[in-house]
Amino acid sequence: MADQQNKAHHVAEWARLRNTSLEIAEAIFELCNYDEKKAEQVWEDGNDEVLPLAFSKTDKDTLFWDEQTIERKDV
Repeated sequence: MADQQNKAHHVAEWARLRNTSLEIAEAIFELCNYDEKKAEQVWEDGNDEVLPLAFSKTDKDTLFWDEQTIERKDV
């Protein structure tokens, strides 16, 4: 249980530092099996699987990936 809480806290902090929605950070880490080096690469380069997974985690209509606002209708 503590491991899950540590992962969740780490992902939340990672998202905050990158001005990225928590849902996007969670999707990135999930796709990268919580490998931070791979997650950083996906965050920098993108991945077609991230946004659909991120929006599946929320009912929000917009999410943020660094300086970019992504709308659900565009995914």
